[in-house]
Amino acid sequence: IQTGQGWRLGWNPDAEEYKALVGGEEWSVELTATEFNLFCQSVQQLSETMKSLVTQLMEEELVSCELETEYLWMEVEGFPDAFRLSFILNQGRRVEGGWSASITSELIKGLARIQRFSVEN
Repeated sequence: IQTGQGWRLGWNPDAEEYKALVGGEEWSVELTATEFNLFCQSVQQLSETMKSLVTQLMEEELVSCELETEYLWMEVEGFPDAFRLSFILNQGRRVEGGWSASITSELIKGLARIQRFSVEN
């Protein structure tokens, strides 16, 4: 389990179906390995998209980007260096969650650490 101010992430390679956990201050949801891998890839892609927009936007300009797969919908909204992240699972449990802009950058760092562990196991 990785935790920080307003976020939680977990990986259990021995779990039967739901190997991953993502959560906020007062909520969490377990994800399958497929859902978690797509979640990580989507967060990385949206984060890179936001960073690439920094030279194309005025300093005070907000931007919103969405990404949708068969398994989940994600959105980032804010500034290239500080944005909120929201998601909805499109399969099975129909879960919705998200993190504020003040939390997202630390969550992304935590995802990088836990994703390395999840790939190794």
